Amino acid sequence: MEDVSIEVKDLKIFYRVLTRMSIKKSLLKFHRNKIIKKEAIKGLSFRVKKGEVVGIIGKNGCGKSTLLRAIAGIISPDEGSIDLKGNSVSLLAIGVGFNEELSGYDNIFLSGMLLGIEKEQVKEKLNEIIDFSELENDIYKPVRTYSSGMRSKLAFSITAILETDIILIDEVLSVGDVSFKEKSYQKIKELILDKSKTVLLVSHDTSVLLELCDYMIWISDGIIKKEGNTHEVITAYEAFMKKE
Repeated sequence: MEDVSIEVKDLKIFYRVLTRMSIKKSLLKFHRNKIIKKEAIKGLSFRVKKGEVVGIIGKNGCGKSTLLRAIAGIISPDEGSIDLKGNSVSLLAIGVGFNEELSGYDNIFLSGMLLGIEKEQVKEKLNEIIDFSELENDIYKPVRTYSSGMRSKLAFSITAILETDIILIDEVLSVGDVSFKEKSYQKIKELILDKSKTVLLVSHDTSVLLELCDYMIWISDGIIKKEGNTHEVITAYEAFMKKE
């Protein structure tokens, strides 16, 4: 029997939208704002085997980031289930998981705690995380003062070096300066070679997906449009996008 790390069954996630109306109408007692419920994820089901690198592709707004946040436990499913088979999971995404008022240094320990990693274990990896991030003395400044590139460096360094069983990556390989992009890309390749890690990778860079991924899932409007061989799915996706 295959060793499954992630099992998603009939997953549905809704979001609520407040309808707009004119100021005149909103002032009348007869008219009240209406909340419309829309589906972001519409019944997804799939499995990811241990050690597998799965790419997720699709247009902006199709549900890719929502799916990763649900797997990470940031968003609760409205219907269906996500079973991580007891594995630890981390999400590498810009603007997720940091306390804005705390320093980068303190956020390393906060992130470790949220990942279920003991403080002593974080201490053992602390210098390696700081060195990899290239933040130097900025590590002691509040995260609210960081640029998006600095945030991505810190987020990547924490996630890559603390090493959970499942790593979810949402577009961060495309953020940061050229030298750090190359360094982070090589680190991801190193983690991928360690077949004990399971990786879900969201990216618009098809060259990255073709090189790194064992399997591909194409999401369109909250459903799986196609999945399977990486090259075949990307070819179909690119042909579809040319027609749009």
